[in-house]
Amino acid sequence: MDFSKIDPWILACSAVTVIVTIIMGFRSAKSSKSASDFFVAGRAVSVGWNASAISGEYLSAASFMGIAGMVMLSGYDALWYPVCYACGYLFLLLFIAGPLRRFGAYTIPDFAEGRYDSPIFRKIAVCFVLFIGFFYTMPQMKGAGTTLAYIFPGLPYWVGVALVGAVITLNVALGGMKGITLVQAVQYWIKMFAISVPVFVLLSVYGGYGKNLSLNHSASPPAIVQSVDPGTIVRKALPEKAPKDEAWVAPFGPLTTKAAKAAGLTASEAKPYSLLYTFSLIVALVCGTAGLPHILVRFYTNPDGVAAKKTTMWVMILIGVFYVFPPIFGVLGRNFLPELYAATGSKGPDKVVLELPTLIREKYGIMGSILSGITCAGAFAAFMSTFSGLLVSMTGALAHDVYGRMLRPAATPEERMKMFKWCAVLVGGVSVLLGSLVEPLEINFMVGQAFAIAAASYFPLLFMSVWWRGMTMKGAATGMLSGGLCALVSATIVNASTLALDKGPMGKLFAGFNGINDFWKVHPLLRILCEQPAIWTVPLAIGLMIVVSKATRHTVPADVRMKMLVLHAPEALGLKQEYIQEQQGPAH
Repeated sequence: MDFSKIDPWILACSAVTVIVTIIMGFRSAKSSKSASDFFVAGRAVSVGWNASAISGEYLSAASFMGIAGMVMLSGYDALWYPVCYACGYLFLLLFIAGPLRRFGAYTIPDFAEGRYDSPIFRKIAVCFVLFIGFFYTMPQMKGAGTTLAYIFPGLPYWVGVALVGAVITLNVALGGMKGITLVQAVQYWIKMFAISVPVFVLLSVYGGYGKNLSLNHSASPPAIVQSVDPGTIVRKALPEKAPKDEAWVAPFGPLTTKAAKAAGLTASEAKPYSLLYTFSLIVALVCGTAGLPHILVRFYTNPDGVAAKKTTMWVMILIGVFYVFPPIFGVLGRNFLPELYAATGSKGPDKVVLELPTLIREKYGIMGSILSGITCAGAFAAFMSTFSGLLVSMTGALAHDVYGRMLRPAATPEERMKMFKWCAVLVGGVSVLLGSLVEPLEINFMVGQAFAIAAASYFPLLFMSVWWRGMTMKGAATGMLSGGLCALVSATIVNASTLALDKGPMGKLFAGFNGINDFWKVHPLLRILCEQPAIWTVPLAIGLMIVVSKATRHTVPADVRMKMLVLHAPEALGLKQEYIQEQQGPAH
């Protein structure tokens, strides 16, 4: 590692973010005294704080770094990601947030067991908390490794992953849900500042967004050498690996036509495949948002269902404003940092947000370093806040559901809190290991896969359980297992075949899967259905839930009418309950 290449401003801004995060974690940990504090923050988080915390948790490395990198790499195809990330909260607002809070559990497996009076169903639900969680931690770790490698030139990717993983694991182990709520709320505003200020400065130097976008139409003059004169907007020559202008600005660009192009299909032949890819991606992102365990558990921290709905509305506003900015980085990166197209892994387009501000260093000196330091601080806030939430969700599933409800139902709150800390270390270690393997994969692509698994498992479970009284435990379990496992296996196969193409150590490690890539070239439809499985796994899950529930209608819980009242009746009627307090007995 070359210490002479380390920019002190970038290092300072990033260090401040990490130190403030640790200090807030220690301070908040002092107030986390009960099991309720660790798992649901005492159910006393206000609408404003919770909306900021959920937004901070939701706006991950995929939002801060991945969207910009994907827009730069694939063009306007990638805009489905921010649009659908925000739209998913409309589903939550309309169908799930209020009822989920009124039921009053600690975790989603709590809800699954309470809705169907089935301890077995809790075990199935816990597995999917871990499946979705680990898939979602991998892109956060990729963001951590990319950012640390940028700050410390020459630092191995895996070292950055391990360092960030250790810091966040410590924070979560100390304070649980209550400890990270304040941290995540503050981190949202850090990210908002870090993504917006550099954009305004860059656009003032390089011209408006519309002018920069216009350079990417095929009618534009030939690309020439970059200039930083505000009156002249020209771009660097695009390398061979960069998509052509007409493809980059097309509604069906390199992202959705990848499988068809690999199969050698013409543009007209590729269009149906692009449509299928797009529709499946929309289903995965919209429904997946309504099925993410680490987001759903947040609604249990609100005082009541009304607060949960208000929180969801504010989250839609906060993240909607944020998503205006990352695509601008993608457009500017294509014009002024085309050399990133030639790089892969942590040195490719995923770091465009970090690199762009340094371009004005020659003209404005230290200001470029400060702006780059601000974006690095935002990147730290992004993957730290999301990984914190994922860690709490997975740790809570192990400590509360597995240990406190399955293995030792009579465990005291103190014993469960102690187990929470040990489980945090275990989950953090596994996350670091998985994150070290995925450097060649795109951040946003991995997040999309986590959403697809959530869309095919938790979304059907919650949506159908909340709105259909005829659901049985066997129907819910069959649909959730079938849809979720199909999505999980499909995503794993695609990842393994993609890693097999890597020119570095990952390619050697996954060389056995290289033959699958030859299969994809002959069967582009199957590749799309595996790469974006939501289009068939979500209907499969819901269909099986309906068919099996009707076949086993005699096993519908006897008190289903009361449960539906608890889920849907206004709080003023006094039917809202705290399920976990009523059912837990000596363990709470």
